[in-house]
Formats: sequence, structure tokens, C-alpha cells
Amino acid sequence: MDGRVLPVLLGPTGRPPKYYEIPVPGPAGGRPVIHVYRLEAVTGGGRWSVLPRGWRYVYQPEGRQRRTPRWPWSRPGTGAGGTGER
Repeated sequence: MDGRVLPVLLGPTGRPPKYYEIPVPGPAGGRPVIHVYRLEAVTGGGRWSVLPRGWRYVYQPEGRQRRTPRWPWSRPGTGAGGTGER
């Protein structure tokens, strides 16, 4: 990042997205590098420390974890489709 402030689009509920991806052009027009930031709550000290005082983005060097949906009819370890052997 070069110090610029980028606008963050808010969702329909007024909250920012959980993950924010910033594409950075690669050298000599190569593949862009995507930097991923994850939203986390900022908690303060004191008696009411369980309530978030604000939000901030934290850099995720390993990138965004992609997860498949967990369907209620699928058994553990069979993947998203639930086509495991019986």
C-alpha cells in the first residue's frame, strides 16, 4: 500500500465486508497480487471489554480461506455434496 485511503463499500446493513481484497498490479504487467484483510473487533480494557469499541482490518498473509457450505443432510468428511459411501 502506498498510503492512500481506499473507500470501503458498506453492505445493506451498514457494516463493512468481513474480508477486503486489494489487487496490486504485478511487475511488468504480470499477474496481480491480491492482499487480503480480515475485519476484527477492537476490544478495550475495563469492565465492558466484551463489547467491541470499533472495527479494524488485519492483514492475512495466507489469504482468504475458502470454505464449502455445510449442508444439514451431509455427513462429516463427505464434502459439500454429501455423496459419501454407506
